Amino acid sequence: MDVRAIAMGLVFSLMWSSAFATARIIVADAPPLYALACRFAISGLLAVIVARAMGQDWRLTREQGRSVVLFGLMQNAAYLGFNFMALQWVEASLAVIIAASMPLMVAALGWLLRGDKVGRLGVAGLVAGFAGVALIMGTRVEGGADHLGVALCIGGALALAVATLTLRSASGQGNMLMVVGLQMLVGSAALGVLALAFETPRLVLSPAFMAAFAYQIFVPGLAATLLWFALVRRIGAVRAATFHFLNPFFGVMIAAGLLGERIGPLDLLGVAVVAGGILAVQISRRAA
Repeated sequence: MDVRAIAMGLVFSLMWSSAFATARIIVADAPPLYALACRFAISGLLAVIVARAMGQDWRLTREQGRSVVLFGLMQNAAYLGFNFMALQWVEASLAVIIAASMPLMVAALGWLLRGDKVGRLGVAGLVAGFAGVALIMGTRVEGGADHLGVALCIGGALALAVATLTLRSASGQGNMLMVVGLQMLVGSAALGVLALAFETPRLVLSPAFMAAFAYQIFVPGLAATLLWFALVRRIGAVRAATFHFLNPFFGVMIAAGLLGERIGPLDLLGVAVVAGGILAVQISRRAA
């Protein structure tokens, strides 16, 4: 892995991890489902426009069509919808730790339900990773973390893990930015229906809200997506996924720096254990 690939991986992880702290700013001034539906509508349209400018077309393979619907609903609507709702009540640092455990959930479910090879290192990583998540969750719940918010975070991570297991990536089939843009639009439509049914519109156009909303559209929404595809093309999906072990650390540090969330010694210990567990699982997958 060359220096440029390492830099790309670090920047991608920073972008991904920053989405939770900025989402907490957004839901302070707008209903979570309305806000996320609007974000995906804008990001999706921009992605489709850029994809067309790059020569990508609307003609998708059957696998890509399934990916548009499944990931549009499970990733964009369920995973991120649950997290946006949860961030009304739980701190971004806790949400990002639970979300970052998704690779552990994928590996564990694949091992238990499909017989995927994990190896001793992978098993040790799963045990350590889930132990680290449990340590942080236990500490936060004892400190008064909202139980519903925690449950929503777990449900969101599980939804994305199930989708990932059900439909392996179609990234080798081309048209990927178009696929991602359409996934965003599917998610936007589903979230919009739910928002109309269950939320009361409200909006405070504070400077913090506008900055966070624009950031979500252009950085986690578009720039991180393009950077991920470039990283995958450079070093492959399995090696690129190794950078996920940095997400807990970056997410907690960004939440502390941007939102002033308090990070205790047990949180830092849990972050280190989770990161080590994710790294062990990813290394095990590469070896398999």
